[in-house]
Formats: sequence, C-alpha cells, structure tokens
Amino acid sequence: MRPLFYQLCRKSSSLWMRRRRTEPYVHFMSTDAFNGELDTTSSKVQIFDRHLKRKQRDRAAWLRHPNDSFVNAVSENLLDRLEDCRKTFPTALCMGGSLDAVGRLLPGRGGIEEVIMMDTSYDMIKLCKDAQQNSSNGSIKTSFVVGDEEFLPIKESSVDLIISCLGLHWTNDLPGAMIQSKLALKPDGLFLAAILGGETLKELRIACTVAQMEREGGISPRISPLAQVRDAGNLLTRAGFTLPGVDVDEYVVKYRNALELIEHLRAMGETNALLQRNSILKRETALATAAIYDSMFGAEDGTIPATFQVIYMTGWKEHHSQQKAKRRGSATVSFEDLQKQFGNDTSS
Repeated sequence: MRPLFYQLCRKSSSLWMRRRRTEPYVHFMSTDAFNGELDTTSSKVQIFDRHLKRKQRDRAAWLRHPNDSFVNAVSENLLDRLEDCRKTFPTALCMGGSLDAVGRLLPGRGGIEEVIMMDTSYDMIKLCKDAQQNSSNGSIKTSFVVGDEEFLPIKESSVDLIISCLGLHWTNDLPGAMIQSKLALKPDGLFLAAILGGETLKELRIACTVAQMEREGGISPRISPLAQVRDAGNLLTRAGFTLPGVDVDEYVVKYRNALELIEHLRAMGETNALLQRNSILKRETALATAAIYDSMFGAEDGTIPATFQVIYMTGWKEHHSQQKAKRRGSATVSFEDLQKQFGNDTSS
C-alpha cells in the first residue's frame, strides 16, 4: 500500500485533573497465541456487528502503516499519563485498537515487566507478535491472546494496568466492558482508555447526509454513533472507578481527497460496523459525497480536513491509600469566611 499523505494538527482541552503537554505534535503527517472462535453474540445490546469488526481488524493488520502519525500521536498521548504516576505497574493488559502502536511505545514506561496483548483479530495479534520478535527491545515479557473486550478472559484482580487505545468505542456494552476491566485490576490499579468522540468525522457525516438526500431522497446510517464528552465521566463513575479523569483532544488530519480518507479508515479498522447498516453504497452517491466534501470543506492547498475527537479516560480501582472526599457537612471553614479573609487581603 502506498504511503498516505496527510497533515496532522491538534487542538486540546482538559476536564478535571490532567497536566497537558505544551509542545505540538508532528506536522505532516513469551509467547503463545490463542486462535479460537469467540462468542460475541450474547451481549444484550446489539449495535455493532462484532464479527464484521473482527474481519475489519484482520484487514487492517495487512493495511497498517507503521508511521501513522495520528495513531502514534494518540497512543503516545495516552501513555504519557503513566509518567504522571509515581507508582509502577508490573503487569499490564493492552487490548484492541492501536495495539501495535502501543506495543512499540510501551517499553520504558510505568515500570512494566509483563504485558498481555489482546485483540479480537488473530491477524492483528500476529502482526504485534512479529513486530515484537523483530524488535531489539525484549525487556518486557509479552504474551499474546485472542480475546474480546466484551467478554474479558482475564482473572479478577490479576493485572496492575489496563490500556485500551481506540478500541472500546466499538463495544456493544461499553459500561459492561469497563466494569469487567475494573474487576480485572488489582487494588489501586489504573485504567487508561482512549475512544473516539461524537465530533469525529463531522465533515464526512455532513457530506454523506447531503449526498444521500440529493441522490436517494433519504438517509441511512453510514457512520457509527460515538460517545459524547459528557458521557465519559459518567461511564467511569458507573463502572466504579475512583479518581476519574477525562481529557479531550481534537486532531485535524488533512488528506488529498475523500478516497484517501477512506483508505486511512480501513487501515485503522475504523470503517462502519453497524448492524443496521446499508451494505450497498451507490456509485453516484459515493461520487456526490466526495464532491460535496471537497466543495464544503476543501482548503486552498487542495486538501480536505477530517476531524478526529479523542476522549481520554483515566480511573483507579479503589484502595485505602487513595484520596477520599470528606463527609458532607464536615467542613470547619465556610466560603463566606474565606471570601472575607481574601477580600480584605486583596483590598489592602
């Protein structure tokens, strides 16, 4: 596959607690494998076709580009949170999404000694295994497992760290997957996740909608629904994590044309996997989408932008050493007294 040409820009915002890095990201853009059939049909909520998503992940393993600036930037930004922690995480579980990029960037972070790499795709696991064998860095003992985030094959209280980069937004039961992750963590274990947010590919959504209305007289779902920023904190709390933290980044990636954007989505395994999808896309609708995209959002340099909103989530499993909020009504100083004190200091 020819190298993709795209330019990566980034906007960021922060919610709750998180130190942001100020420097810009790049511009211009042992070991046994288990191969078995996964039962991915028993989730109560069925939004995504998990079998199709596994096939898309298989295809992505063959199309993957190791120098994908967007994937590398998201993975590095997620793993940077380990540098904010004083404690170490001897055992870690990395699952789904940008598994290969996380595997490359993980050594030397968080005091990790043993890691389990897990994905629904056997081909993606094989890609990570081959990359690990060809790497000169063998300081981390690595195991490879084919498994599903919706049915986590990990014992309770068995790992110190769980990392999921760009994978959990394809689960049918996101709260349930996060609850299983919390159960798999040891006390005072850390959960790190990055998912795509609702503003992702907003330009493509608009172009698809306009093209379908013009050519077909109606619309059908072409882009998967994604979580909103306001939902992320509620998901962490509902799953039972303590000290929850949420950050939001926006990455604007520039492509030569809409076809190159689709190629990039396929290489990331991020194409449509809705159960209620329309499997047929008319040629005239596809051409109209590309033309509308270029006319509405095209830049002067001939490129088109695509927005990726990434929501970063951090949460801890409860432990007696963690900070806890005081009981309501236990305060000994009122805000009125503080206002008077600091108001007098300011006036003087």
